[in-house]
Amino acid sequence: MAGLFACVFPGQGSQRVGMLSAIAEAEPLVRETFAEASEVLGYDLWNLAQSGPQEALNLTERTQPLILCASVALWRVWRGRGGAMPAYMAGHSLGEFSALVCAGALGFADAVRLVRNRGAYMQEAVPVGQGAMAAVLGLDDALIEQACLEAAGTEVVAAVNFNSPGQVVIAGHAGAVERAIAACKSLGAKRAMPLPVSAPFHTSLMKPAGDRLAQDIAAVSLASPAVPVIHNVHARPESDAGKIRALLVQQIASPVQWVASVRFMVDAGVQHVVEVGPGKVLGGLCKRIDASLECFYSEESQDLDKALAAAGAPIDIGSE
Repeated sequence: MAGLFACVFPGQGSQRVGMLSAIAEAEPLVRETFAEASEVLGYDLWNLAQSGPQEALNLTERTQPLILCASVALWRVWRGRGGAMPAYMAGHSLGEFSALVCAGALGFADAVRLVRNRGAYMQEAVPVGQGAMAAVLGLDDALIEQACLEAAGTEVVAAVNFNSPGQVVIAGHAGAVERAIAACKSLGAKRAMPLPVSAPFHTSLMKPAGDRLAQDIAAVSLASPAVPVIHNVHARPESDAGKIRALLVQQIASPVQWVASVRFMVDAGVQHVVEVGPGKVLGGLCKRIDASLECFYSEESQDLDKALAAAGAPIDIGSE
């Protein structure tokens, strides 16, 4: 690859029944990684991923370890096939934990426990049905924030994921989100629609979940990352373990600054992005943030082949 490359790690929403099934047949590391996670969780995570049902995959305390495990498995395959270390890493929401594992800052078993608890705490912070999230397309960030301000009243609604220019997710109390959707439409949004999510992630309503997670994070060992990891809260890397702990707690109740994170990496010379995890969501967002970025993927063998070839690594997936 001419120019620097970064690895990005997806968050919730990329889970689906049958994920990683093809690459697992060629790469024993995938099943081995899932077995490690299953040991920690006390249930068969691979069986859940392959058999579902989808509703079970969508429960956040299941989704979070599932996505983390899939990303770490694909990272191990990447490294096992001779894939190079990137110049930067970044993860979207939950994906920040995956990035920290792959950067050598956080142990895999500790991360599995943390994200399982993170999911449970997030769901318990706001009773099902009381919170909501919605995607807003084709409206300036400032107008979305204005709509949220006007719609909030005595409740909470805020912009929580700045995913790409013209694609923002809002979240908060269900009634306030409904009012904000109407306000965004009246301000000219192309679309504003509720998301099938049961909790208002990344809002101030998640503060109790952050307080509980802080105790768990304080109990695990955290090192300085071997590769700079761009954090969601302020779109910059940190090397100090204490600061990283604080950011992981803050992150749960703060907006995901994905646009700013990608722009930071582009400004630092990144020209290529490899999405390490199931699906192709982040690659699509990265292209919308900066059309000059070349994006590669990792879930399917042929996609991984292309990424490895671009990174100058040997390719013989499935030939062993």
